[in-house]
Amino acid sequence: MAYVIGEDCVACGTCISECPVGAISEGDIYSINADACTECGTCADACPAGAISKGE
Repeated sequence: MAYVIGEDCVACGTCISECPVGAISEGDIYSINADACTECGTCADACPAGAISKGE
């Protein structure tokens, strides 16, 4: 299952530059394109707010 960004997202942009496949989009709360996500977990490791987790 792809990673997801929760409501704790502070839209800091850290995860965007970490994603090797460009699956993350900007917004008030960022989002991850599940079809593009390779489930590498790099975004979750980089998120200072702990807002990214493995989806269900």
